[in-house]
Parts: sequence; C-alpha cells; structure tokens
Amino acid sequence: MSTPARVLRIGNASGFYGDRFDALREMLTGGHLDVVTGDYLAELTMLILGRDRLKNPAAGYAKTFLRQLEEGLGLAHERGVKVVANAGGLNPAGLAAAVRELAARVGVPVRVAHVEGDDLLAPGRDWGEGVLTANAYLGGAGIAECLRAGADVVVTGRVTDAALVTGPATAHFGWGTGGPDDLDALAGAVVAGHVLECGTQATGGNYAFFGDHDGGRDIRRPGFPLAELHPDGTAVITKHPGTGGIVDIGTVTAQLLYETGGARYPGPDVTARLDTVRLTQDGPDRVRVSGARGEPPPPTLKVGLNRIGGWRNEIVFVLTGLDIDAKARLVREQVTEAFARADRAPASVRWELARTDRADADTEETASALLRLVVRDSDPDAVGRAVSGAAVELALGSYPGFHVTAPPGTGAPYGVFEAAYVDAADVPHTAVLPDGTRVPVPTPLRTRPLEPVPEPPLPEPLPTGPTRRAPLGLIAGARSGDKGGDANVGVWARNDGAWRWLAHELNTDLFRQLLPETADLPVVRHVLPNLRALNFTVQGLLGEGVAAQARFDPQAKALGEWLRSRHADIPEELL
Repeated sequence: MSTPARVLRIGNASGFYGDRFDALREMLTGGHLDVVTGDYLAELTMLILGRDRLKNPAAGYAKTFLRQLEEGLGLAHERGVKVVANAGGLNPAGLAAAVRELAARVGVPVRVAHVEGDDLLAPGRDWGEGVLTANAYLGGAGIAECLRAGADVVVTGRVTDAALVTGPATAHFGWGTGGPDDLDALAGAVVAGHVLECGTQATGGNYAFFGDHDGGRDIRRPGFPLAELHPDGTAVITKHPGTGGIVDIGTVTAQLLYETGGARYPGPDVTARLDTVRLTQDGPDRVRVSGARGEPPPPTLKVGLNRIGGWRNEIVFVLTGLDIDAKARLVREQVTEAFARADRAPASVRWELARTDRADADTEETASALLRLVVRDSDPDAVGRAVSGAAVELALGSYPGFHVTAPPGTGAPYGVFEAAYVDAADVPHTAVLPDGTRVPVPTPLRTRPLEPVPEPPLPEPLPTGPTRRAPLGLIAGARSGDKGGDANVGVWARNDGAWRWLAHELNTDLFRQLLPETADLPVVRHVLPNLRALNFTVQGLLGEGVAAQARFDPQAKALGEWLRSRHADIPEELL
C-alpha cells in the first residue's frame, strides 16, 4: 500500500511585476515551504514586455526576478524549495538561460527548466494590425512535467495565475487521470492558486475592513500568503509566523471574488465551481478552503492580444476658488477653438471636471478643482504640439489663477487589450526539461463547453422594518478589478442578516443607480451563497483595457470602494 502524499506548502512571493523586492527572501527564510511561486504578468505587463522586445529581441522577461534570485537561489537550494514563476513573459527560454548563467556565477547547482508554446505571434496567424503580443493562457501541466523531471527552477511565459499552484500540486500528488476526483482536487488547487496569486491581497492588503485590524494587527507590511494543500484539493491559507497582516474569512473572501465572475471559473486545467467553495476559520491566521468541485475545462484557450492603439496626451488644469464651473467652461471653449484652428486636431477629446474643491478652504489645494483633458489619435503629431501648444498659449489669457499640474508633454503611445479564443489542440504547449528534452504537453482528455449556472435560491428576505440612509460599506465589503475592457465588483456580507438584505436588494438596477457611470452598460450579477457574496461584471466600463487608460481609475481598483461609499436605505437592525 502506497504512502499518501504529504501536505504541500506553496508560498507566493510576487503578485505583480514590481511587487515587494524582499518578498522572495522573506518567504524562503520565514518558515517551511516546498515551493515558492511568483506572479509577474498582467495584461499591462505583457504590453510593456512587448515594447521591450521591439527594442531588443533578447529581452521580454521580468528582470527583477533575476535580481531577486541572486540571493534567493542559494536560499532555495539550501532549503530544498522549488521555484516556479511566470517571469519568463515573452521569452521564457531567454530567462531560463539567464538563470543558468546566474547559478553558475553564484555557485548554486540547480536544474532549470522552462515552459513555452504560449506565444502565438507567429507567421501564419493573423491577429490583425499592430498586434505586439499574442499569448495563450496555458495550464499547469507543463510545469508539472518539468518538476517531475527534477527541475529546481521552472520559468514560464503566459500561464494562468493559478497554474503556478496546479502545476506543482499535480506533480506532487500524482494527479492527471482526468477522473472526477482529480477534477475536484484540481479545482481546489485553482481556488488556492487564485487566493495566492495577488500576494498580500490575501493577507489584509487592499482590504475593505482594514480599520477592524488597525491597532490589533500590524497591517503596514502584510506578510505574503501560503497554502497548505492536501491531496483532495482542500487547502489552508495562512502566512509565516510573525509576519504582518491577517488571514481571516474576510480577507480570503475578498481575494476569491477578485477578477472572477460567475459560479463557473474556467481555466485550461479545470473549470472550478466557485459556488461549491466553503471557508472556515481554522485558527489564528488560518482559513480552510474546502468543497471545491471541478468540471472538465473548456475546449478552447484564452489568448491575450496587446497592440498599440494610438497616441495619447493628458493635461490637468487647476481651477481654484470661486466660479469653478465658469472657469472650466472658459478654458474648454478656448482649447476647442485652438483645436479648430490646428492643421490636425485630435480625433478623440475628453474632458472631466473633478470637484475636489471645498468652500472657504484653509489650504490652496483643498480650494482647487481639477479639469482633466485627455486626447487620443492615431497620429502622434495630433496629440503632441497641437495640444501642448494650445494649453501653453493660454497661460496669460485664460481664467484667473491659470496653471496645470505638470508641463504639457508630447504624448505617448497607449495600448489596447483584446481577448481571443483558440482550440487548445492548436497551441504547442511544451515543457523544456533541465536536460533540454522537449516534451509536448497533451491537452486534457475531456473538455466541456462553458455554460452559465442558473441563479441559486436566495435566502429568506429580512422582515420589513425601519430603514436609514447609510453607506453600503457599513454592512458589506467589496473588491474590484479589471478583465480587459470589463470591470468586476465582488460584494460580500459579513453576517447572515446582511446577506439576506444584500441578496434581495442589491440587484443590477440598484447597482446602476448607485454607480451612475454604469447606467448605460450591460451589468451581470452572479450569486455565490456559500460566500454570502454577489459578483457583478460591468461590460465595457474600461473601454479597450487598462493600457488605454480610458477612465480616471483605468483598472477599476477603487470601483468597489466607490460602491461602498454610496448611500442606500438599509434596515436599522443591520446598522
């Protein structure tokens, strides 16, 4: 009789390219780990790496990761910790070679492997004009193949964030038959991976109720999270002892809702059913994540496309004191007339007045409003001198107190993100083992087209009683983010009473009323009773994606906090 595989401890040391530099060392020295992962890629990061690759074909990977390994590689080797990161970006083979050179230089004998095949920017594939990057989101099977071959360090290109956990878990526990038990276990690993992927967002960072922990906990420098993963996919989310922040049901719920949608969470390894997940407090800074059910993954893979959308420029006029609206009107008319006289006016002109001013303010800054002008065009000249000249020439002939927050520039290119889908069998997912052997990674044996889940039964509504106008955030938390041009807002209740009210009252109509910017956009509501949560998808709010910077908050990071600040008629018994 074989011995059951022991619990696998997987930690995260990066949630994005630019995250805390010391995190890798902190995770390796703070307690026991089997695997440490790093997520360096986002939609915007792929665009940045694409522009790097234009300048230097040997570039295209996250250089920060290499600098972290100068110390971290020896620490990981001493402690027997595997390192798995998607820092390879657009050039995983180049990063793998650089890691080998680094290992030889610092005298650490490690075996390095990489995963490739996600880059679909190749002759014969037409993605349209101006596409800089075209990368399929791969699963964890290639990572697992590398680890089974004895790799100590595995670097990848574009994989799903959860693949950094499903890959090591598959290798460790021997999953891979495609049976129901494997699907459920994989779904649990996907959920754990999603909680870990954004680093300290799972340990109190960016948390709606951070004030509850202020004073009792040090929330200034949250520790990075780790998962104790079991053979059935059950996981305990925790962090190293003595590190800052907190892990409780609220922080884990917030991260589970982040940038997800409905009950089915599709991926290349498995479709995880988020509506089956249950969270229980398992002790201080320990949350058990159980019950995840898995279904076969979709037959297609998502492909992230980044292209240069055009050129953009921005000027922010400062309007101080009295007559704010009249001052804004005057400068808008002056700039509009200047554009009309120009040889080439911008194709897109957008104005936004932010009334940050206060009456009888005791500082000049708090007496001022900001008028933001954003222009876009396919021609850099149309957003360059034509715009900066129009603004500068008004310096002595416009509203009283005229000035801008920064000298007008010449403009800069902006990016556009799109999602496409291809048959998984058409993507050459390949594991390149430490000895150079190239192993094709097969597609899953079973797939299932994605279908929406019917809305589950709602809890009994609260009895009718007196209400009071109050901020929604007094009874509900929220976390929001971006998926291409769409925004996601997850909202959860912290007790059953608040959930009974939230489930019935916060429908798409009230959501649109509370956030008028969404009034004319499609809004989809998803109900997740086990989490006492609602997840809203606002389609098209972010235009062409974060790199296009179409709105004040281009990644919708604060959309949830705006929602929580809005007032609704809330039962007094909940307040």
